[in-house]
Amino acid sequence: METQKEKTTIVLFSGDLDKAIAAFIIANGAAAYDHDVTIFFTFWGLNTMRKDEIVDVKKGFLERAFGKMMPRGAKKLGLSKMNMMGMGPEMIKHVMKKHNALSLPQLIELAQEQGVKLVACTMTMDLLGLKQEELLDGMEYAGVAAYLGDATQAKVNLFI
Repeated sequence: METQKEKTTIVLFSGDLDKAIAAFIIANGAAAYDHDVTIFFTFWGLNTMRKDEIVDVKKGFLERAFGKMMPRGAKKLGLSKMNMMGMGPEMIKHVMKKHNALSLPQLIELAQEQGVKLVACTMTMDLLGLKQEELLDGMEYAGVAAYLGDATQAKVNLFI
């Protein structure tokens, strides 16, 4: 009889660099231990998965305004503490590189390679005016019911 894989789910609500790094370290660790892993990106956490470049999509005034105010991608996130007008994230990135730790973009790539399910919250996308074309390739799109379907079967459920 085949044993069923353990499941881990993470809701990434925060758009802070340090919290996104933690979420992806946990996700990659769980995947390395052969867990089925889902990260559900909602509200500010969705900014982690935005493409770095501007994507030309049709938007209304408020949607364009939100898009300009929010960080575009993993390389642009600020820190939850000690952001220091953008110097904090650069200092953290420097220290991580010095200690041979993977950067957030590298952690995202590793998660994709390990088959971590990356799910964008469609309701949040509608609210913030984000389009699928603006998010990284390989994302899935679903609402809270799909996340809950994964979470009810998981032993580990984290909200970051």
